[in-house]
Amino acid sequence: MGDGEVWFISRHADVRAALADPRLSKDWRYTLPPEQRAEHPATPIPMMILMDPPEHTRLRKLVSRSFTLRRMEALRPRVAEIARRLIDDLPADGPVDVMSRYAFMLPVLVICELLGVPAEDRDDFAAWSNDMVDSADRSEGMANDSSAKLYGYLSELIAAKRENPDDALISALIEVADDDGDRLSEPELVAMAMMLLIAGHETTVNLIGNGLLALLTHPDQRALLRERPELIGSAVEEFLRWDSPVHTTPARFAVEDVEYSGVTIPAGSVVVLSLAAANRDERRTADAAELRIDRDASGHVAFGHGLHHCLGAQLARIEGQEAIGALIARRPDLALAVDPDELVYRRSTLVRGLKQMPVVLGADVGEPPPSA
Repeated sequence: MGDGEVWFISRHADVRAALADPRLSKDWRYTLPPEQRAEHPATPIPMMILMDPPEHTRLRKLVSRSFTLRRMEALRPRVAEIARRLIDDLPADGPVDVMSRYAFMLPVLVICELLGVPAEDRDDFAAWSNDMVDSADRSEGMANDSSAKLYGYLSELIAAKRENPDDALISALIEVADDDGDRLSEPELVAMAMMLLIAGHETTVNLIGNGLLALLTHPDQRALLRERPELIGSAVEEFLRWDSPVHTTPARFAVEDVEYSGVTIPAGSVVVLSLAAANRDERRTADAAELRIDRDASGHVAFGHGLHHCLGAQLARIEGQEAIGALIARRPDLALAVDPDELVYRRSTLVRGLKQMPVVLGADVGEPPPSA
């Protein structure tokens, strides 16, 4: 057994292989001796991201039809409209915290609409979500309390949707069934809503914030995007690679001895995969420390790989493209209001994102012409 050892994997090839390796389980009980595993329950909340096949396969099959590329792309006009409205409401003078006023607001409004969550509740669930995701400066009790509050909130919301269904995703998940009539149980429904709500805004907030900061600190790349706005797609892929919004994965657990790059990780060990380090691996990407928005950054692992590849990756891409592209186009004088070294990041073992980003926005030059 691994005796509780924690192994950190950082090379791109190893991280990509480990992400798809069935010998690395999501079940923490593999850290226990075999005779003790049955005495302990699995995760109390049946969240797909914490499951192995076949349970994971079953849940993913039930919900994946709601996240097809076509369905996500159909949301782009609405995402663009929300970005436009938020920019309309931003002042010309400042400083303004672009994280709270823009990077947070866009994805949280989108996920609220998608799931059918009342937008006026966003501050509550965002606080619960942040507390659950951040791993520093809080006690385990606080995290459990936030989890219980979010679970209770969504349980009540799902009960209300059963009585009065709408066209949003939670109502669709209540009704979804496969060809054999299999449906999500009540705990699975709540867990799925929790996962989608948390993942649907946590990572995208940080994608938008990190992407904007990258451009503000690299004027040559910002000028290139202004000159060639059609590069926004590749720019977002580069932001995901260069400053990954999720920097490490939730822990995995070695079911048996596994070997990567000639190193054996013993069975029972805890394994953490560094997505951020993998995306900066010089073996995979030449001049990986440099930001180049016109490079081909495909193959990064910011959204994971394999059966746990992010279900909402395409929606996050769309939100990043629309949010960053629109703000850079309409506020050409956008500038940091503080020295970059003064910016403070969230203290988290999972995500990399700023707490605030004070900026001076400058004048709004309006919508670019259709030919732009």
